[in-house]
Amino acid sequence: MTIPTVQRRTLLTGLLGVTALGLAGCGDAAGEGLAAAAPLPTTVPPDTKLTIAIHPTQVALQASGEIGKLPFQVPSWPNLSAGPDIIQGFRAHSIDLASNAGIPPIQAAAINVKARIVAVQTKQKPIYTYATAPGAAINAVTDLRGKKIGFSQGQAQGVVVLRTLKEQGLTPKDVQLVALPSTKFLVALQSRQIDVAPLSEPVLTKYLSEYAKDGAKGIPMSAVDYLTVLWAPQEVLADAAKVAAIRSFIPFWARSEVWQYTNQGPWIDAYYVKDQKVTAADGQRIEAVQDKPVFPTDWDKAIAWQKESAGLLVEGGFLRPIDADDLFDRRFEKLAAESVPAEYRE
Repeated sequence: MTIPTVQRRTLLTGLLGVTALGLAGCGDAAGEGLAAAAPLPTTVPPDTKLTIAIHPTQVALQASGEIGKLPFQVPSWPNLSAGPDIIQGFRAHSIDLASNAGIPPIQAAAINVKARIVAVQTKQKPIYTYATAPGAAINAVTDLRGKKIGFSQGQAQGVVVLRTLKEQGLTPKDVQLVALPSTKFLVALQSRQIDVAPLSEPVLTKYLSEYAKDGAKGIPMSAVDYLTVLWAPQEVLADAAKVAAIRSFIPFWARSEVWQYTNQGPWIDAYYVKDQKVTAADGQRIEAVQDKPVFPTDWDKAIAWQKESAGLLVEGGFLRPIDADDLFDRRFEKLAAESVPAEYRE
């Protein structure tokens, strides 16, 4: 298997294309009729349908018994999370709402896919760990110079790499950035086609449980992927019924994040053990280091973070400049924070 070194500005075009295409037609095409600055409608017509690509939330709502309370229909919950797959799903009119880190909306804007952020959650701790290939001579982030690093510019994994390089006084030219969607990092690590890549849980645990005996390691990083967002295509946000449904869904999503944090026994059993097929002990270890969910009451810091992240990508020559302010639909700004207890707001 030959994996190409990253080619700037052209990477995402090659990544968009396969997984989400098969979903075309699973959601209703959005209608027109709601202006971008119009007040959010509050009445959800009972026949409204949203196709939602947020699998952990689906599991949490099922486990907590809340899923039957949604005031709209969900014809499917596509199990997609990689930014390029979500962007392609938006293009194919097959996904109405998704959850990602902050980077996919930046990448979408750079390639003229019109979509906006409707909810924000922030994190204070790193959620990624650098996983090394078996036997790779890397023991700390100070050992990255000259190494082959799995890099997906359209995903959070790409920007945490750029942030790490900046922290270490390195530039992309000081390493070999290897163009891959994050879904291919495992295969590339296992086959030693790359030396290191950022992995999150529970994928990291699954990988190390199989390859640690061959010399694979987990290397901590300090780069924080600050944002988790809900976002939707512009055409969906022009449909009054779908906007009302999204407005009603955001509190369910925010409360489900709090439920996961405060009901770790049922959550570990439902998600890690039954859905992700890792042990309860591993689930407990993973959850023990997770951040408390936090929802900002205003998005100023989130917008500043997006501007900084976009600047790193532009500086590296990976995309054209974009206006980070345009990524956010501030009509939805307070919904998530107002739906959770004060201790989960900032």
